[in-house]
Amino acid sequence: MDAKTHEKQNITLSFPKALLRKFKRLALEKEKSVSALLRELMEEAVRRDDGYERAYRHWREDMKNIRDLGTYGKATWTRDELHERH
Repeated sequence: MDAKTHEKQNITLSFPKALLRKFKRLALEKEKSVSALLRELMEEAVRRDDGYERAYRHWREDMKNIRDLGTYGKATWTRDELHERH
C-alpha cells in the first residue's frame, strides 16, 4: 500500500445516543475500538459497492457484444413447446 492509503482524516459524526451506546458495546465485544469497527464496516460497504459496479460494467459490456448461440437471432421453437408439460 502506498502512503496515501495510510493517511487519516478525522471527521465528526452525530448518532442517536442509544445507537452509539449499543455500537460501543458491540465494539467492546469484538475487542475493537469504535473507530476500528466503523472503519471495517465502511470498508466492507465500499468493497460491496465496488463489486457491484464491476459486475454492472461487465454486464453492460456483455449486452453490447451479444454472443451468437447458434440460432442466428431466430426462435426455432414455439411458445407451446416451451410451455409443454410432461
